Amino acid sequence: MYLIAILGNSLILFVIKTQQNLHQPMYLFLSLLSVTDLGLSLSTLPTMLSVFLFNTREMGIDVCLTQLFFIHTFSMMESSVLVAMAFDCFIAIRHPLRYASTLTSARIGLAIIIRASGLNIPSVILLKRLPYSKIQPLSYSYCLHSDVMKMACADVTSSSFYGLFVILSSLGLDSVLIVLSYIMILQTLLSITSWQERLKALNTCVSHICVSLLFYTPLISLSMIHRFKKQALPQSQILLSYLHLLFPQCSIPLYTA
Repeated sequence: MYLIAILGNSLILFVIKTQQNLHQPMYLFLSLLSVTDLGLSLSTLPTMLSVFLFNTREMGIDVCLTQLFFIHTFSMMESSVLVAMAFDCFIAIRHPLRYASTLTSARIGLAIIIRASGLNIPSVILLKRLPYSKIQPLSYSYCLHSDVMKMACADVTSSSFYGLFVILSSLGLDSVLIVLSYIMILQTLLSITSWQERLKALNTCVSHICVSLLFYTPLISLSMIHRFKKQALPQSQILLSYLHLLFPQCSIPLYTA
């Protein structure tokens, strides 16, 4: 799956870069999505390989916090790109004549990067200030915010509340915006009289819908498991976490093909 993600997304970037006719908002957003998937792959792959291939079981706190920052930053960037692509579909269907002038991919991409990194830098700073004196195994083969907090020997209330704020203001808000975008898309489709035109317009959003479901479904399932973890198998949480990171990375090249 890592090979599919890395080779597939690299091929997408190469094709979009070399083909001038693909320098359009839709494909530029797709290239940004591929960049975030490559970032997630490169953020999780080193420690996963070290655990499963070389049985390396220890990691320094600085390395762990660095990995945590990049994993959460790229995950948030991917969610933001999915929102931008949903809005891109809406503009292409609702205002096709103004499509090229409405979206400025470079500015949106810069805003996505600033938003993701700006929200996650305070998380790392809050965790860095905590003392870590007890040894406790992580739940996954990479570092995540909730796992690192368990190893701290101090009050983690501020870090916990800020982590909740980040989730709600990023992934939570993004999922709502995507749903609202598709509600407006459906309203636009209902105003089209021809069924052929409706299907043609909807076809432009099918891949995005599938990728969004693959990204958010494991995430929502993880939240449900945290809520009802007494009735869930411990392995299900770990499996869904891997699926949440790996499936969207592989699905982008497959749906593009």
